[in-house]
Amino acid sequence: MSPTLPGFLFDIPRNPVVAVGLPLALGFLSGAGSKKVINSIWYQSLLIPPGRPPRPAFPIIWTTLYTAMGYASYLAIRHHDRAVMAVTKETIQTGLKWYYVQLGLNFMWNPIFFNAKSPLSALVDAVALTGSTWYMTKLFHGATDGATTPFLIPYCVWLGFVVYINGGIWWLNRGRNVPKYD
Repeated sequence: MSPTLPGFLFDIPRNPVVAVGLPLALGFLSGAGSKKVINSIWYQSLLIPPGRPPRPAFPIIWTTLYTAMGYASYLAIRHHDRAVMAVTKETIQTGLKWYYVQLGLNFMWNPIFFNAKSPLSALVDAVALTGSTWYMTKLFHGATDGATTPFLIPYCVWLGFVVYINGGIWWLNRGRNVPKYD
């Protein structure tokens, strides 16, 4: 059996306000510096693949997804606390570990892409984030009888789109002399 999470990491999703607040706060902190970079010469000179939503859509999309993922963690811990079978509890515990892994990867994407101006490193992060989120969703799906799935599938789909956009930016700009500083 894998090591268990520290107790406070189980306590976070037990309160629905804290469960939703954690990803919202991390998302806000992670993205706080991106507005300045989006207006920079570096970002403005990047070639972008087709299909990128307009800038005003991103805060709405991410706020919705962060709220949904936080609520899914709340539902998962509720199922954990009511579970009778040890295998269900262990599966949810593993899912919660992956939940925190994907939160960390999610938190790192903005600083990697915007602050470090590294689309390739951000792409590696986005692929790891997408894989860990799909795996977490699979674990939670079985252990919660699908209760968390409607809250996580939109996030999984969006992350696939993020990989497309991020990969397209890297691909279209590789080898180009894009100014890194204003």
